[in-house]
Amino acid sequence: MPHHASTHACPALSIERSAYTSRIMRRSLHRIIKDPNSMSKQQSVNVLIIGAGPTGLGAAKRLQQLKIDDYLVVDAQEEAGGLASTDVTPEGFLFDVGGHVIFSHYLYFDDVINQALPKADDWYEHERVSYVRSLGNWVPYPYQNNISMLPVDAQTKCIEGMIDSFEERMRAKDKPKNFDEWILRQMGTGLADLFMRPYNFKVWAVPTEDMQCEWLGERVAAPSLKLVVKNTLEKKIAGNWGPNATFRFPARDGTGGIWKAVARTLPQNKFVFKKTMTKIDGKAKVAHFDDGSSIKYNSMLSTAPLDEIVELIDGAADPLRDTAKGLIFSSTHVIGIGLRGVLPPRIGDKCWLYFPEPDSPFYRATVFSNYSPFNCPQKDVKLRTLQTADPALSSKVDTKTEREGPYWSLMLEVSQSYKKPVDEENLIKDSIQGLINTSLCQPEDEVVSIYHRKFYHGYPTPSLQREGQLRTLLPALKDDYSIWSRGRFGSYRYEVANQDHSFMIGVEAVDGIIYGSPEMTLNNPDWVNGRRNVERRLN
Repeated sequence: MPHHASTHACPALSIERSAYTSRIMRRSLHRIIKDPNSMSKQQSVNVLIIGAGPTGLGAAKRLQQLKIDDYLVVDAQEEAGGLASTDVTPEGFLFDVGGHVIFSHYLYFDDVINQALPKADDWYEHERVSYVRSLGNWVPYPYQNNISMLPVDAQTKCIEGMIDSFEERMRAKDKPKNFDEWILRQMGTGLADLFMRPYNFKVWAVPTEDMQCEWLGERVAAPSLKLVVKNTLEKKIAGNWGPNATFRFPARDGTGGIWKAVARTLPQNKFVFKKTMTKIDGKAKVAHFDDGSSIKYNSMLSTAPLDEIVELIDGAADPLRDTAKGLIFSSTHVIGIGLRGVLPPRIGDKCWLYFPEPDSPFYRATVFSNYSPFNCPQKDVKLRTLQTADPALSSKVDTKTEREGPYWSLMLEVSQSYKKPVDEENLIKDSIQGLINTSLCQPEDEVVSIYHRKFYHGYPTPSLQREGQLRTLLPALKDDYSIWSRGRFGSYRYEVANQDHSFMIGVEAVDGIIYGSPEMTLNNPDWVNGRRNVERRLN
């Protein structure tokens, strides 16, 4: 899961840099309240940033770089991180609030996180070791390039489907109408039925027919028929593919530690936490909050979900509200399981794993303890066993005495929507049973920690209607209310919703606000994803 926070922003100001900076410097200092946490009357700022996730921090970092200090970052949570934060269980296990790793398309992003965590021992470098659980086998990712690992009858079905799909592409005179048509044309019915359809339904919680295909870009590998046949005949495994074939992970504090460190590089009086926006007077450009305070802004950059921010605007037209209500998204359950024992050989150096089949409720499992040894309590920490993976065996182990480790951990992600309901009451039990079903756990494995958190906004769905909705909503918020809605759910573009994308969307939104510059990441996903963006640097 996924994943990153969203952000709202204001419309571009028609002012040159020198004039803008001069005006900011002349602004009387009494308008900046010394202690923003004790505001009792209306405050006024030039740029109000809603959300201290990657997008909001990207905006704040860029404003600070430009020496523009008339801004404020407000977040409902207790600390920075947003949808890229990390939780810690009472037993001391760390779990990110979704599957996050660091890989980057931007040197500017690299500069920022390297400044925040500059030491060599701040990071671990990993090569992705990723598999798909299919027909009782671990098939190396990407699945479509490694069908040599499947039984012969499944290999035959896949190759026949790929041949048919090649012939279909030759006949086709138009583009695929949806994601399902794209799958059939690129891979055929064999791969579609074995992996692509069931897996994507488990991820997105909507059928592939309900999704567009323009978002795909570098996220889905289109297989080469020649390579697949060659590897199948020679029993070879295709090498790593994709932008995250290698990645970094912070040694301590999980992914959230990155963003708390980035926040520490900014003036702390620019942040207000535990404060929730409840209403926006769009015409007057005043944001109201749950503590009774209000903030007048010239421009707002908001990472709140786009569908929710429209509801907060007092006086927003009904057609705008109706369009926002039509945005499609899924919820995500993140489940963490802490276990006692040495990491089993069956797990080895695996990073994350995909599960298209119905024998588990989760679509992805991450061996979170493999990312950093500090994601688990250290060996000498004494913990009580809560249960065995199969609860029927719990009576055979000591569940009353605190005992030492070592420990390891798994993080699971489960999607939910009106088209894919979840039995929330039994989700933990069903998930642990899914670990047994897929051989990640043995029935006698000792569970010492259980974590569960639901995110109502989990994945922004690239629905068939999305482009028309965004063409209506994003310009209307910017032009009518000076709200730049940006980020994972602020702009609803999953194809640019990784941490590096989300951060740079905040950076580029500020340039749009100040200079009227184009926002390349938001508006040209294929362009930014197809290259290494080196033009902008922090220093």
